[in-house]
Amino acid sequence: MARYEAVIGLEVHAQLATRSKMFCACASNLKDAPPNTTVCPVCTGHPGTLPTVNAGAVEMAIKVGLALGCKIHARSIFARKNYFYPDLPKGYQISQYESPLCTGGSVKVKTKRTDSEFPLIRIHLEEDAGKLMHDYGHPEKSHVDFNRCGVPLIEIVSGPDMRSPGEAGDYLRTLRNVLVYLGVCEGNLQEGNFRCDANISIRPVGQREFGTRAEMKNLNSFKAVERAVAYEIERQIKVVDGGGKVVQETRLWNDAAGRTESMRSKEEAHDYRYFPDPDLMPLTVDEKWIGRVRATLPELAHAKAMRFTRDYGITEADALIMTEDKRLADYFEETAACGAPPKKAANWIISELLRELKESEEGIAACPIGPEKLAELIGLIEDGTISGKTAKTIFAAMYRGEGVDIRGLIESKNLQQNTDSKIIEKHIDDAIAANPKQLEQYRSGKKAVLGFFVGQIMKATEGTANPELVNELLKRKLK
Repeated sequence: MARYEAVIGLEVHAQLATRSKMFCACASNLKDAPPNTTVCPVCTGHPGTLPTVNAGAVEMAIKVGLALGCKIHARSIFARKNYFYPDLPKGYQISQYESPLCTGGSVKVKTKRTDSEFPLIRIHLEEDAGKLMHDYGHPEKSHVDFNRCGVPLIEIVSGPDMRSPGEAGDYLRTLRNVLVYLGVCEGNLQEGNFRCDANISIRPVGQREFGTRAEMKNLNSFKAVERAVAYEIERQIKVVDGGGKVVQETRLWNDAAGRTESMRSKEEAHDYRYFPDPDLMPLTVDEKWIGRVRATLPELAHAKAMRFTRDYGITEADALIMTEDKRLADYFEETAACGAPPKKAANWIISELLRELKESEEGIAACPIGPEKLAELIGLIEDGTISGKTAKTIFAAMYRGEGVDIRGLIESKNLQQNTDSKIIEKHIDDAIAANPKQLEQYRSGKKAVLGFFVGQIMKATEGTANPELVNELLKRKLK
């Protein structure tokens, strides 16, 4: 790879969280809707029907453009993108082409491994197509669901400025985070309301001209994006090193096989025969409208992370993790508002809560432990009622669904912290008597052995001994 450089650009389709579709009054929330039940003649382009622009979708697109530093154009035009596919009953998709709503801007990516800024080319409004269904009750027939026809989308097109799978993944995570913070998209890749196409090419290091690109369609997870991009870079290198030429085409990612596969030759823009939609007037946006939308912009992730470090005293690294998900950031702030020391709340969320969420493959919305309960648990450690180890046991029990009555769990599991010095001294004496070799090592200067004895006593007391008291008494006994 050192002889080649990857050139990666991403096109993201984000479904806007409007109540109705882009050009009609049909509901755009399709969850649990049976196929073909949220469709009208406008959705399917019946003759004589006229589309009407959804002002809410326009405002959401403006909001995204402002948040990403784009120029919002006073005049943009909807065009017809002509192509024929079974899930597109009109035979064309209404999209913006030569005159999009937003141009320029950038996505600023700040993570543990990078602090970069990736320019955007454009953000435009368009409608979604329907969906083919190949597994709907008949093994030899396909069906089509038009519910999704007309659902409002924005397409966010980056420049070809990413150079690695990691950069592509970080860009995508940051962009999703911005949209979720703005409240304009649910950002769920698995459900398809945040979809990514990746354009990938390679060129010899130092060459300015781009190589021939291949497009990866509809990647549905951050991991899939990174894996597909990595595979495609290596595939193209093998093609070139083998004396072949990379073909411009659209490819699909086969996640199970871990490879990209050819889908079709890649169309050029002129293949779509764009022309302005004769049923839609040019979209005009004045400064007053833009100003009203600007006034609604919320605090975004990066600004929130900086505030967390300033106001709560947590590290920047912790703040970046905490603000990767708006709901997680809200959880942290609510835990602190319930009285938990912010640094300890952050430690608990990053270590215990995120581990449980990862193992259960769930989001923070599914967490059964509310911020007030986590704050209560941390408070019991602070006042010496339970040890940190005991608190982890209780946290795990609550997460498993054993109830959120913390004091009840402490009592039922006999987890009250032991602060009886006589009992602890008895365990210390037993540990010292049972481990003469370690005693000799400690007294000969190997002070790290203290941790061994602390572990023995905590084990003997099933984690209920007060660690500070154990350390204090142990040091006295080992002299």
